[in-house]
Amino acid sequence: MSLLEPHNLPFLIAFGALAVIALLQLTGVSEAVEGAGEFDSPDGLEMGGFGEALTTLLGLGRVPFLIWLAALLFVFATIGVGGQAVLANMLGAPLSAGWAALAAGAAALPLNSLAMRPLGAIMPKDETTAIGLDDLVRRDAEIQIGTARAGSPARAKVIDVHGQAHFVMVEPHDQTIALNAGDTVLLVRREGQTFYGVHYESPLLGLDI
Repeated sequence: MSLLEPHNLPFLIAFGALAVIALLQLTGVSEAVEGAGEFDSPDGLEMGGFGEALTTLLGLGRVPFLIWLAALLFVFATIGVGGQAVLANMLGAPLSAGWAALAAGAAALPLNSLAMRPLGAIMPKDETTAIGLDDLVRRDAEIQIGTARAGSPARAKVIDVHGQAHFVMVEPHDQTIALNAGDTVLLVRREGQTFYGVHYESPLLGLDI
């Protein structure tokens, strides 16, 4: 049975969304996406008991949201494609795309929630040590991918005070130079989502933290 058949369209879309999330993770854009979704509740406004119970039931909060979403998409698509194949073999025809999506979604939500428990237990608790972007200024970073030039930032890895890794976009503070992959920089300022760094050699980078 082909994934491209009409009755598998919801699951093909889910696999496509999963590929997009993987691309966001590889390029470092995912941190900006998750950061943009964070906000502080107004004074006196707290999530009610029903909302907290719902997020606990779904497994939200145990792992970063994009990881939770990627797992849900994978479980949904796998159940859907597998279920359609079984039904086609047993009954001679699969369900329509809409009914298959409803059935797979109903099965995927509780299964994904169960999977988040052990996954959340072994993952680093990044969200419990959240920091602001300004807290990354004056810290060491290493250019990971590309060459940073004026107006053309490159991806860099910086370790925060809690030992957690962040991936940010960096341009050289001195606009006449370029920073290459592997270069160590000190982040000296930030404008929006872009950091500016000066090149120097740090004895701390390269050590396991």
